[in-house]
Amino acid sequence: MFGKVFVVGIGPGGRDNMTFRADKALSDCHAVVGYSGYLKYVEDYLPGKEVYSTGMKGEIDRCRMAIQFAREGRDVAVVSTGDAGLYGMAGPILEMSEDLEVEIIPGISACFSAASDLGGPIMHDFVTISLSDLMTPWETIERRLRLAAEGDFVISIYNPRSKGRPDYLKMAVGIISEFRDERTPVGIVRNSGREGTEKRVTRLGSIDYEEVDMMSVLIVGNSNTFIRNDLIITPRGYDIL
Repeated sequence: MFGKVFVVGIGPGGRDNMTFRADKALSDCHAVVGYSGYLKYVEDYLPGKEVYSTGMKGEIDRCRMAIQFAREGRDVAVVSTGDAGLYGMAGPILEMSEDLEVEIIPGISACFSAASDLGGPIMHDFVTISLSDLMTPWETIERRLRLAAEGDFVISIYNPRSKGRPDYLKMAVGIISEFRDERTPVGIVRNSGREGTEKRVTRLGSIDYEEVDMMSVLIVGNSNTFIRNDLIITPRGYDIL
């Protein structure tokens, strides 16, 4: 009899921002699979369980191991930070395990965690765009940025800047600036929901790119977004007297 695969979104990291469903799945499973950098956030659940981890770019190996555990009859939790269905492991697991029972357990995504640190920047329509071109051509990312900016969406930017891509964020801001005023509010949050959280509220034309790394999320406001008391607010459209 096969085991069950739980694809668990653990949120930013740590029990404080996890759902009860995530807590139960991690408590009850026989094995845990995840990126080594993320397993530290669930280390309290690991004693007594079989654990398999890889470094970056080992996603498919982790999926294969999780499927192997399940086919051997063990319930297994595949860990994703944030939400398992947003840049997480839900998709690859579902593509690879059509003969197994899979349960996707959602979590708090980085953009929602960062938004809570910043105030209310995504109260209206928004998009998330990753600047990583490991699996998406930069030309596609550029087109998506341009269309999102032209459509006046609030834009949440993931994977904004790395050593291998030091100029991508600046290029992205250049595209957005074709459609947004340089005073458009921008929030930058590093390590949101984790120890060492850092928050900065700035403007589109005043971003300090050296402050941004792969642990950061940026939220770029729309044409109605404003800053009040160091908080970013995007109006929903209510008639507030």
